[in-house]
Amino acid sequence: MRRLLPIVLLSLLAAGANAQTSNQPANQANYAGPVPTTMPPPIPAPQDIPYPNGTIQLTVDGTQPAQGIMRVHEVVPVAKSGPLTLLYPRWLPGNHSPSGPLDLLAGLTFHAGSTMLPWTRDPVDVYAFHLDVPNGAHEVTADFQYLSPTQPNQGRVVATDVILNLEWNAVVLYPAGYFSHRIPVSASLKVPAGWGVGTALEPAGDGRFKTTTLNTLVDSPVLAGKYFSRVDLDPGAKVPVHLDIVADHANQLKTTPQELAAHKALVQQAYKLYGSHHYDHYDFLLGLSAHVGGEGLEHHQSSEDVTTAKYFTQWDKASAGRDLLAHEYTHSWNGKFRRPADLWTPNYNVPMRGSLLWVYEGQTQFWGFVLAARAGLWTKQQALDAFADDAAYYGTLPGRQWRPVADTTLDPIIASRRPIPWRTYQRSEDYYSEGLLTWLDADSLIRQKTNGQKSMDDFAKTFFGINDGSFVTVTYTFDDVVKALNAVTPYDWAGFLNSHIGLLHTAPPLEGITRGGYRLVYTDKPSERDSSSDTQRKRDSFAYSLGFVLDNRGNVTDVTWGSPAFKAGIALGTQIIAVNGDDYDADGLKDAITGAKSDQAPIALLVKRNDAYHTVSIPYHDGLRYPHLERMPGTPALLDALITAK
Repeated sequence: MRRLLPIVLLSLLAAGANAQTSNQPANQANYAGPVPTTMPPPIPAPQDIPYPNGTIQLTVDGTQPAQGIMRVHEVVPVAKSGPLTLLYPRWLPGNHSPSGPLDLLAGLTFHAGSTMLPWTRDPVDVYAFHLDVPNGAHEVTADFQYLSPTQPNQGRVVATDVILNLEWNAVVLYPAGYFSHRIPVSASLKVPAGWGVGTALEPAGDGRFKTTTLNTLVDSPVLAGKYFSRVDLDPGAKVPVHLDIVADHANQLKTTPQELAAHKALVQQAYKLYGSHHYDHYDFLLGLSAHVGGEGLEHHQSSEDVTTAKYFTQWDKASAGRDLLAHEYTHSWNGKFRRPADLWTPNYNVPMRGSLLWVYEGQTQFWGFVLAARAGLWTKQQALDAFADDAAYYGTLPGRQWRPVADTTLDPIIASRRPIPWRTYQRSEDYYSEGLLTWLDADSLIRQKTNGQKSMDDFAKTFFGINDGSFVTVTYTFDDVVKALNAVTPYDWAGFLNSHIGLLHTAPPLEGITRGGYRLVYTDKPSERDSSSDTQRKRDSFAYSLGFVLDNRGNVTDVTWGSPAFKAGIALGTQIIAVNGDDYDADGLKDAITGAKSDQAPIALLVKRNDAYHTVSIPYHDGLRYPHLERMPGTPALLDALITAK
């Protein structure tokens, strides 16, 4: 328990410290101060050599999903006695951070035959476990449980009584000293009887999967469920693409011909864009749940796409977020097959670096929007509204004046996606959506310079479409990106990218919008996309008027730095109790904002924070403001050309 010392005592302590410092001998070489303790021996670095001892046998019992308990039994073959270090995956692809869920591992024991082996955790790298293999032992067995969060405040829920989303990195230990693609693993999974299983792994019968490498195993999660269906999205093709759907309830699996047509078109539009594929089959693992935590995570031959349970049942009302599958599918080309050189690591315990996440994620975000529109997952208007939302957010983002996009590529490590108090000022992983605006600008510039003959489509085909059918990752650097852009059309692309990504800016990044033939405007009516998004998130956004976002109970969940709400002293954690003397509700606040356009009196909010009530006055008179794109007459419709189906 932390205790506060009296001021007088603190003063005496400070004086004593100063006296001690001033009385130290002038010859510091004779001063016997603290010395650092010896660090533990380094963990063996990964080498590109085969694991010589055989195949790891991994068995996972997932028959207790309602309790979130997965029981793991693992057999690691060994060739000799002596020290053995086993690693739990720490740096996870797609997370871009050291986020392996080590805190959820429990009950760990090791045996050699019937002999229990003591183990110690490395005091520096806590993801490493050390043990000694006794003479004559040919294998070491590990038994433990992975205890999935059972409530969202513990982490992402991945198991319920009807759904299991298993990521293999959470349930495997592996020997240090080897590249992950050099370690063979034979895995099996037991799920409740009658459940369907979706995964990119090749089945071998009775819940077993064909032997593969550790990196392929970790890259091939499982989505299983009581209510399961599989749809062929490319019938008759030599390379099958499936939509594997699990849901909370059976009726949520039902799809219409229109909905299926859009998902099938996604596959064809991606093939037209990239001109290649880098898998021998692909599975969209689509989870529809109000209880399993949302997920969008890329893999080479599959993607985890866990979204609203109403994805199909309210298709006409839930367009927001429907670019999810297009985004994660694009990652098969950008992020898995082609990957930034400093994001590729030989195993899961070597640190990743994300200097090019504005290509890895930013360009994927760009193509996710484009492919969603081209495939019909979005209408043209919904796509334009999505671009408008990004343009509005970054057009008013005060954090751009002190922190460049390049620095946000470190956010997965700095913040680990924890909530932050001032998102618009601190910034958070803006390489996604400001990266999108960068590539939108690049596309319109290429189209303008080539009179519409070339575009970012040409970049995608030549950069990501190489080596058709190959699974072998090809890394890229900044110079590779610049070279490929110059091959499309010569320009100072290095300067262009460095300016967008590396420099500070006060002007909004809207060149791709304006050169594309549109301008950003605000009206007093939200777009269908914004209404859909607010409904899904159970919130009401006043981000571009008063400058805050509220949940359905009036709690402030976001405040724009420098906005009217900010200047009035409102922060996260504040609750709006009343508006101009009336009980709060969202419609009432909207009426008050509209009325203030013709009434010079400030808007009065009764707010509660930390059990205290007080009234704040906000002198705002510009009405409700929601972003939209408006066509500029007489300009080329380059943005229309970008999102038109091929």
